[in-house]
Amino acid sequence: MLNNRIVNIIAVASLLVLLCLDKLMGYDIPFWYYGLPILIYLPFTIHGAINIEANFFMKVQCQADTTEKVVALSFDDGPQTEYTPVILDILKEEQVPAAFFCIGKNITGNEPLLKRICQEGHVIGNHTYSHHFWFDMKLSSNMLTDMQQMDALTVDATGLHPRLFRPPYGVTNPNLARAVKAGNYLPVGWNIRSLDTVAKDGEALLHRILTQLKPGAVILLHDTCKITAAILPQLIRDIRQRGYRLERIDKMLNVRAYV
Repeated sequence: MLNNRIVNIIAVASLLVLLCLDKLMGYDIPFWYYGLPILIYLPFTIHGAINIEANFFMKVQCQADTTEKVVALSFDDGPQTEYTPVILDILKEEQVPAAFFCIGKNITGNEPLLKRICQEGHVIGNHTYSHHFWFDMKLSSNMLTDMQQMDALTVDATGLHPRLFRPPYGVTNPNLARAVKAGNYLPVGWNIRSLDTVAKDGEALLHRILTQLKPGAVILLHDTCKITAAILPQLIRDIRQRGYRLERIDKMLNVRAYV
């Protein structure tokens, strides 16, 4: 599979070949030919940055390597007072463990909710402190500081230090890869993106998720969406009716959730 290192090597090698043909071997290489390595580099790099499953800049666990009919629910962007409690109530009633990738700035004032997530058997993951739109433009040191702010709030509220990390918007780049390595995080993505944040039709949302089910799938949802809370009981029933078991993400991936 292509990754950042391989694409860089291909692009640099292409430039060196052009220079060799032009300067050493006397071929009259048109100047615009030197733009070809960029045309090779940019599409792969952009695709790798926005596609978390590509493992382009770093290895991200997006599914379990299994043939067993087991899947994991994950919720991003909370905790939030309006829908997080509703979702927790549903999960408790249905006896389903899940993962909550929380935004640090949303923890302040919602510490009891964070404690409840933990006490009811769910796992807490790091989704940065700020979840800022321009987070991906930061230096790696600033990214790490942001991520560690979320950790500190979680430790204060629960005594647990998150190890699982999910990038905002699922975007990765070299700076983030360095921050993740420096902070000893384990990047976790998804392979079923529900798009619940833009969904308007509950039946269409259910259909989108259920038609993508496969063994070891990680389902991305948000505990900040009314429609997600509305369809969650039916989603759980439908998943089970298809013969799948719902497992907590760290157990399904066989990884350690906390430092």
